[in-house]
Amino acid sequence: MLVPRIFEETLLDDFVRFPERDFHRSNYQAASLMQTDVEEKDDKYILSMDLAGYRKEDVKAELKDGNLIIQATKEATNEDKDENSKYLRRERFYGNCRRSFYVGKDVKQEDISAKFEDGVLTLSIPKKAPAPKVEQNNYISIEG
Repeated sequence: MLVPRIFEETLLDDFVRFPERDFHRSNYQAASLMQTDVEEKDDKYILSMDLAGYRKEDVKAELKDGNLIIQATKEATNEDKDENSKYLRRERFYGNCRRSFYVGKDVKQEDISAKFEDGVLTLSIPKKAPAPKVEQNNYISIEG
């Protein structure tokens, strides 16, 4: 029998935790936190990534082996509350989320510009055509 779903979760999720569901939910949650638009222009790509609730210090961008890796970390805060209260549900995300985009091995770190404003990370990545391969002849010299 199917369990009715409210807000994409089963009603039993509040009472029973299934580890395999938690794994998939956390992956989905991290990807949904970093929703990204990719815009193509004549000479560059513009990535606009939503990182609402993060500060500039929480976000890191790295270029490694042609992959642009963006990682955001949010630490849990200890809120003051009285000893009789407890959370019934916590939906705000705390932890790490990460996305990567292949931009090509010809793009260098100094070519990429980034700006973080109003919870949106904007990256400008130039279009770079791969260097043409020079055909090399591997002839063996013959003496005589």
